[in-house]
Amino acid sequence: MRVTAVGLTLSLCLLGCASSDKALYFDSATMASDPSTQGATDTSSTAPPEIEDDDFFSRPPAQTPTYVFVTNPLRDTVTRVNAQALSVITQSVGADPQFVQTTDDHQTAVVFNRGGDSISVLDVDSMDQRVVPVRDNMNAMRLSPSGQFAVLWHDQAAESSDDPPAQGLESFNEASFVDLVTGDHYPMAVGFNPREVVFNSGGDVAAVVSDEYLAIVHLDQPPLVPVMIRLSEDVDPPRAEEVLLTPDGSYAFVRQFGAEEILFIDMDTEALTPLRMGLNPTDFDLSEDGSELVVVCRGSEELWVVDLSDPLRQPSILATPAGVSLGSLQLSADGNVGVLYTTASLVDRYAVWDRGTDEISLHGLIKPVSNVMITPDGSSMLVVHTLSDTPDADVFGPFFGHWALTTVDLTDLRSNPLQLPAQPIGFANSTSGEAGYFIMDGENYLERIDYLTLLHDEITLKSPPVYVGVLPDADPTDGVESYAWVSQEHDLGRISFYDPSTSELETITGFELNSEIEQ
Repeated sequence: MRVTAVGLTLSLCLLGCASSDKALYFDSATMASDPSTQGATDTSSTAPPEIEDDDFFSRPPAQTPTYVFVTNPLRDTVTRVNAQALSVITQSVGADPQFVQTTDDHQTAVVFNRGGDSISVLDVDSMDQRVVPVRDNMNAMRLSPSGQFAVLWHDQAAESSDDPPAQGLESFNEASFVDLVTGDHYPMAVGFNPREVVFNSGGDVAAVVSDEYLAIVHLDQPPLVPVMIRLSEDVDPPRAEEVLLTPDGSYAFVRQFGAEEILFIDMDTEALTPLRMGLNPTDFDLSEDGSELVVVCRGSEELWVVDLSDPLRQPSILATPAGVSLGSLQLSADGNVGVLYTTASLVDRYAVWDRGTDEISLHGLIKPVSNVMITPDGSSMLVVHTLSDTPDADVFGPFFGHWALTTVDLTDLRSNPLQLPAQPIGFANSTSGEAGYFIMDGENYLERIDYLTLLHDEITLKSPPVYVGVLPDADPTDGVESYAWVSQEHDLGRISFYDPSTSELETITGFELNSEIEQ
């Protein structure tokens, strides 16, 4: 069988804001009308937050153009599956390996061993291993773009019912930075309840946001020590929810729950400036080229677009559709379109923002929204719906009380909604971006969606799926679509590879015994 693999700095004049507890106000008198006339229906700091499941469209196991890595927690092992030869190698690692990630250069696999409070650093080809102890009670990990560092922390949102009880003292302030090349471990306190870790594009700067602090770590300056920036002087400040770092690592932006300011941090001077926005900012994003920050102000029904060549300059403000709660934003990779929606309430609407004309148009959906993904070329959108329906939904309609998914062509807004027998639990795009694959809880199927036709194909599996992925493309110029893979429930491990060019499915069963290929 032949398998084609997938695989500024700007010196700021802060105008005294850094030492003041007052935010920098933009000239809203000339740039925005009174929010009370804009249908500002969501001004409460206790309004529900938008929920974004960033992992839904990119979940483990890890992969390279040749291999897929699968953890086996009950046996304290990791299995490497060669997708080209359909062969397997199993390596013992630390106790209770929970997940594995591969570096962007596809040279290293990093396994988090929950039971051993350690990581196993594996050479993907030789499977040679280095075990590095980390701090106790970790459950989240992120690898730097350079592939040199792994960062581990305890994410309260990632806690699971099967987490082992903590032994002895327990901290909720710590992170472990591990140099994957040297094996050096740099433990540090980064603030209570670390929520997110982000890197600049070069991978030499990391930022860890916690409830009250932003910890900046310069990864090219060992020994690593965090620079702690307090986000508020209040005794009981709003908790931080999200952090963004510009690609060059010059600026960081922090969004806090219920606050009407976005915190702007110059990473060189370490100066913090609150930037006043509209009512209740609930989401923000950077444009693909890093030139703009877009803030969704759900309460005042506005988009605030900040030009990052001068972040203190007055932003442009666009009105979003009145009377509709739209608090989340997805920007396309090509920078041409944005999609607005909400996951905080049962609203069956979305809006499309044409970034060329700045026109924002409102459209309907068959059910409220759980997750949204714009396809890599920006031409289509996938909407995963909630099981719950809107209060005024037709109880006799085909989607009432059912899971559902909708594919939308963003060029002409035609759509194809699908009633699903179970909840979608994973998704992956093809390497060309022309198709997508998804799996459902307990359903023995791999589903393929063609973004051009909006039609789907159903591939039968031998057991319920667990994870889905598409191998990275080793040769994007050959015109051959990479294989999709699905790991499945089986006592001894099972993984299948789907060839989109032939529609053939091949399955390996028995990771830790003699593997068997099943047609």
